[in-house]
Amino acid sequence: MTITTEILSQIPGDVLSGLEGADRSLASLRAGNTTIPTVIKSDSQPLGTPEWDVIICGGTLGILIACALALRGIKVAVMERGVLKGRKQEWNISRKELDVLLELNLLTPEELDLAIATEYNPARVGFAGGTDVWVQDILNIGIYPVYLLETIKQKFLAAGGKLLENTPFTGAMVHPDGVMLNQEFSTRLLIDAMGHFSPIAKQARQGKKPDALCLVVGTCAQGFPENTTGDLLLSFTALENQCQYFWEAFPAKDGRTTYLFTYMNANPKHIGLTALFDEYFRLLPEYQGIELAQLSFQRALFGFFPTYRQSPLQTPWQRVLTVGDSSGSQSPLSFGGFGAMLRHLKRLTLGIEAALETEQLSIKALNLLQPYQPSLSVTWLFQKAMSVGIEQKIPSVRINNLLSAVFAEMQNLGEPVLKPFLQDVVQFPGLTKTLLKTNFSHPILVIQLIPQLGLFSLLDWVVHYLNLGLYSVLFSLNRNLEPTLKQLPNNYLYYYHRWVDAWKYGSGSDYSEH
Repeated sequence: MTITTEILSQIPGDVLSGLEGADRSLASLRAGNTTIPTVIKSDSQPLGTPEWDVIICGGTLGILIACALALRGIKVAVMERGVLKGRKQEWNISRKELDVLLELNLLTPEELDLAIATEYNPARVGFAGGTDVWVQDILNIGIYPVYLLETIKQKFLAAGGKLLENTPFTGAMVHPDGVMLNQEFSTRLLIDAMGHFSPIAKQARQGKKPDALCLVVGTCAQGFPENTTGDLLLSFTALENQCQYFWEAFPAKDGRTTYLFTYMNANPKHIGLTALFDEYFRLLPEYQGIELAQLSFQRALFGFFPTYRQSPLQTPWQRVLTVGDSSGSQSPLSFGGFGAMLRHLKRLTLGIEAALETEQLSIKALNLLQPYQPSLSVTWLFQKAMSVGIEQKIPSVRINNLLSAVFAEMQNLGEPVLKPFLQDVVQFPGLTKTLLKTNFSHPILVIQLIPQLGLFSLLDWVVHYLNLGLYSVLFSLNRNLEPTLKQLPNNYLYYYHRWVDAWKYGSGSDYSEH
């Protein structure tokens, strides 16, 4: 019996069975054996007047958009395959990112305080051989999903929303004037919030293998002597199993949560989740300075997150929109969809409302709600720099050395550069300063990185980097044009506002500490 089997078998719930199932799914994805569902079909015949303005499939994060829309007078239904409820494990977030819940009236200040299960400071970023960087107020809030989702669910129902629990999505027929779901529920707009493995997203991507994967394992355990600080990104080992291991740690209501994660491509020869759990339990005592026998494990956490360069996903159907993890709108560096959903929640809410008001529900119009974002695309090179191919040969300390150098320069440049990056927001000025300082301070390290990344990847990245600068300029110039362009008819205003949103979020200009 392995240490993984021994520990996980003692945790309530059939954890080992779930882990085995996740590994089978991972192996199938890597082998390209996943079936392509056909859940969206089209019919040229009119549907008639739909019952709902919006039906959202997938309630865990979809309920956030659903409630925001319902509070604005839009008829919304949420279709959830089970019972809509939050998990016990906290979602870590920065406090500023929670402001949108107040702004859209999803929570009152008192309810937000009750939703916060834990709060700590400071958090650490560090790599073997380098100097630790400590930051304040980054991912230091632990939100209790059970309370959050139940509170928002009740507000949604009070606003006239309809919750279709225990109603799995089986398919949809797209008509010129609406969409029929499960041959029973009709709507003007279908929103897919079913996550990474949504059948709608699978059909839209047509079986394309992911460009990268993030594997994550972890536990929440009691017995740690110190539990007042966190780790955002920490590595204390060299390259092993063609993986660079990264760690996160957060104080939790039920103990301390520790994650081990790693980035890789979809090569079937890379390690799986069970093997990564073996590594987790092997290294955890060294990481936290405590023996496994001293810990009482409350929960096990694991998963794999596919990411695609062609993201956010733009669907080939009218009246169908993907949001959240279904759309791939989160950074390839991140495996937390909650933060990405909150970041885009106001933009999507206002954009969906405008699309419904002006009947802008064509493929072209809806794709503008999930536009190309240079700030997202540039992060692909960072992900590639933090991973290594199964056949690649690089010095085992290179990734640690590179990250130590980059974060040291960002720390020298100050919080306006460091803090956005740690919250998955890349901005042209901060990125440019970091690149210039790293190139001048560590030219050999940068030169050695070029063969690892590949010329094509570098050239592709340069295009996105230049677009990041262009979007920054366009968003800045827009402030002078806005008074004039506000006189446009509503249908033209819809397109104008969507382009402004693209420039704003695509340049990271939505980020603010104030």
